[in-house]
Amino acid sequence: MKGYDVGELRLRKELSVIPDYKAGKAAPSATGGEDMFKLSSNENPFGPLPSVVEAVAEHVGAINRYPEMAASALTAAVAERYGVDPAAVVFGSGSVEVVSQLIRATAGSGDEVLFAWRSFEAYPLLVLAAGATPVRVPLNEDFGHDLDGFLERITERTRLILLCNPNNPTGTMLGHEEVERFLERVPSDIAVVIDEAYVQFNRRPDTADGVRLFKKFPNVAVAHTFSKAYGLAGLRVGYAIAPESLASALRKVAIPFGVTQLAQVAALASLRAEAELGERVDWIVGERDFVVDSLKKKGWRVPDAEGNFLWLPLGAATVEAAQILEEHGILVRPFAGEGLRISIGGPGAADVIVKAVDALADKGLTGGAFEHASQEAAQR
Repeated sequence: MKGYDVGELRLRKELSVIPDYKAGKAAPSATGGEDMFKLSSNENPFGPLPSVVEAVAEHVGAINRYPEMAASALTAAVAERYGVDPAAVVFGSGSVEVVSQLIRATAGSGDEVLFAWRSFEAYPLLVLAAGATPVRVPLNEDFGHDLDGFLERITERTRLILLCNPNNPTGTMLGHEEVERFLERVPSDIAVVIDEAYVQFNRRPDTADGVRLFKKFPNVAVAHTFSKAYGLAGLRVGYAIAPESLASALRKVAIPFGVTQLAQVAALASLRAEAELGERVDWIVGERDFVVDSLKKKGWRVPDAEGNFLWLPLGAATVEAAQILEEHGILVRPFAGEGLRISIGGPGAADVIVKAVDALADKGLTGGAFEHASQEAAQR
């Protein structure tokens, strides 16, 4: 406006230290291309089941209406599925928004939130956005959570602890007994969240069971998502199972109408089709185990993987290795200076992964992830 001084907008100073969230690199085309596998995001490579598509299609004509905020039908189904009170179930637009609710409901300026590092990349961003202080607890030498390290970092300012099981991006899991011992030592006024975004892919019988822990400890909450195993990443629906007081607080900080009616319908239909979806999950787990076992036999140091992805700790060679893998037909998720996360893709992807990683060894791009050449590798 003429005669009016225009200065820079006044934004929150804290935001200047928050880096942008980096999504997995997109493939050259929307479909990924005939010769390219997009393995940079932890997506389910299969589309939704026909029954889920049909259920969604029946409700498309009503998208002029607001969704039911309480998601009552879906809430009842989840509560029955896990044997919990419906009042303990709170939904959000994906588990990342649910984790954001958990952070904002428990921590603010001057408070601290503990999580493993490296773990889910959004954790520190969400903590900083809430005005709280992120406390990164280094992983142990096996790329898993160092629970003793967590206990050492608990202070009077600690308000929330995030445990990612299986851990993204390293794929390692927490044992049930070790988490129980840990929770017995955590002050009961500190909320502990078991983030189980990849729980359906976790086949370890001794793994920490978030819902069992929720039922035993009054300060434990669980975060789940329909994005991974259920293949609904594009519709954004996740939920927390939390103690009553925390669940009530989550609803206060949740985005109103954050879970669309189409997302609710798709999630409910997916729960009803769990047996059929389970076959797809079994296939993905089989492909994951094939890739991990193949690479270990060749001498690669690959942590045991319990998600729908695997981790290659390549250190300084990470970025260059990601470029080489792209040249060999796969897009992966590089974490500069640390390692690569490779998601499991559709049919044919597993063989391409193994061959592409062979190319890294041929070029000497192994970082600290190559231990020895096995007899099988020597005979290739």
